Order: sequence, then C-alpha cells, then structure tokens
Amino acid sequence: LQRSQQLKRSAWLAPAPCRLSSGLPVNIGVLFVPQQEAWVVERMGKFHRILEPGLNFLIPLLDRIRYVQSLKEIVINVPEQSAVTLDNVTLQIDGVLYLRVMDPYKASYGVEDPEYAVTQLAQTTMRSELGKLSLDRVFRERESLNANIVDAINQASDYWGIRCLRYEIKDIHVPPRVKESMQMQV
Repeated sequence: LQRSQQLKRSAWLAPAPCRLSSGLPVNIGVLFVPQQEAWVVERMGKFHRILEPGLNFLIPLLDRIRYVQSLKEIVINVPEQSAVTLDNVTLQIDGVLYLRVMDPYKASYGVEDPEYAVTQLAQTTMRSELGKLSLDRVFRERESLNANIVDAINQASDYWGIRCLRYEIKDIHVPPRVKESMQMQV
C-alpha cells in the first residue's frame, strides 16, 4: 500500500513533457524559437518558411512545424573501422567529425538523416584516403589526411546544407605483428 502511494506521488511530481512524443513543438499560434535553432514550417504539407530565433506567429490549423534544426556545432563520433593502406597493412581507425547545419531547408529536405549520411561519407572517404598512403606516410601525414577528408565531405554535403568544420583521427591501431616489426626496425 505504501509502495503504491509512493509511486502515485512520484508520478504526480514528475515534470510534464513540454513537447509531443514526436519531439516537435506544438503550433499554438505564438511561438518562441530558441537561439541557435531553426524551425522548418510546412503549410498544408508543403514547405512554407523557416522560423528564425525569437517571436514568431503561425496559423494553428494550417501551419505545422515539420523539422527542428540545431545551428550549433555538432560533434559526431565516427566508429572504428578497418582500412587497408597502399602497402596492404590493415589498420583499425576511428575519428571525430565536427559539423554545422548551414542551410536548414537543405538539411531537412536534401537527405533523410543528415548526421548518418555525413558519418557514412566520412568512413568511406577515410578508407579511400588511407588506401592512397603507405603505413609510414599515414603517421606522418595525419593532418593532410584530415584536411583531405574534410574537403571530400564538404563537396558532397553541400547539397545537404551541412558544412564539415573539422575531422580528427582519434586512434590508429596497427596489428600486433606489424607493431613488433616497426619497433624492431627502430
């Protein structure tokens, strides 16, 4: 009995959700868009406009907030993957990607999931760039490798309204036998 009363009390004191289950704000006519966000509005299912930060007015039954885009810098962890160098050494490599939404319209309608698309692009570009270098050059030219990956991502992601600011390789794991031979060579 005490347990059920405690559960009722904790449910009553729990904070009420401020957004719908879909995660989008409710159109009540008068909206306050937070700083560093852009809300994409559709009128009767078609793109209407992008709400800027501050006070905005919408028609409650006709207008619907379809997408909420954060204009802040986004950090994405690129998962570890294997890549083969020019001299046929398999490396395990992972990285961190820094990007920003530059055009909320393109980010909403240009690709289904922009963060996933950019992550996949970063992984394939990283494998491609590592395939052009030998193992010795991978460690020496880490910064140029990062710059080449950023350039390739920016060429493709321009259509998605996203700009890659930086790409950093976190870890490069060399197979144990190759590591031993490198240490013996030194």
